[in-house]
Amino acid sequence: MTGWTADRIPDQHGRVAVVTGANSGLGLVTANELARHGAHVVLAVRNTAAGEEAARRIGGDVEVRELDLACLDSVRAFAAKVGADHPAIDLLVNNAGVVLLGPRRTSADGFELQLGTNMLGHFALTGLLLGNLTAAREARVVSLSSITHRNAHLDLDDLMFERGYRGATAYGRSKLATTVFGIELDRRLRAVGSSIVSALAHPGLTRTNLTPRAWAHRGRFGQVIASLGLLVTQSVERGALPQLRAATEPGVRGGQFFGPAGLWETRGPVTEARLSREAADPAVGKRLWTAAEGLTGVSYL
Repeated sequence: MTGWTADRIPDQHGRVAVVTGANSGLGLVTANELARHGAHVVLAVRNTAAGEEAARRIGGDVEVRELDLACLDSVRAFAAKVGADHPAIDLLVNNAGVVLLGPRRTSADGFELQLGTNMLGHFALTGLLLGNLTAAREARVVSLSSITHRNAHLDLDDLMFERGYRGATAYGRSKLATTVFGIELDRRLRAVGSSIVSALAHPGLTRTNLTPRAWAHRGRFGQVIASLGLLVTQSVERGALPQLRAATEPGVRGGQFFGPAGLWETRGPVTEARLSREAADPAVGKRLWTAAEGLTGVSYL
């Protein structure tokens, strides 16, 4: 397969990049490529020991900071410290996420854990760092979506999925919410004439450690299912290409969405991906934004 590769990433010297979930999987590959091309990369991770190990593997100009997206106090502390140390931030990659197919769990703030981590934590983080992003000359925010967003539907009257909970459905909803957020962020940035670009990407079906963790609640059967799932996935190096392109390719427009080109966008070269109708709906974007502001206490744009 040919197409866009990491070798096409322009020189990143002088840029400060924050990558959430950078100690493994897609985040690790993304952080590594950004550092390899000269960026100063902040590895924003929940487990700092794993982050330090990742930093040793990456080399280059990197630092490790603690960030637990499932805890708003942690998000605020991280944003305050990294924002003070880096007045201008050129790139924020909202990469971190969880997949939980077992019983319903909640975050430190009482949010359904997948929504709280995958979307609400990143909503708060982006807002708290907006001043630093504005201070950069050509800043970008990249939000990591999923092909599952296209089959999902947001119940804005039950965002925390307290009625009839199903783990896989909740994951799809969290990724739809993330996608709606990235598109609505673009609308609002353009409305105020901001130069910040909000772009999106999804990795198709990619081999990461999220799949085995997602099936851990099913014991040995879960291990078998996770192993079989890995057979149809692409490498994490290829899966990270859509978000790397969204983060670094010159001329990326706000609202652009990148993903794999082949087999229903599950694998293959990077291309522009398809948004679901609900993800692109301005009315949904406005309602979700208002809800996220109320839930996180972070208001911007």
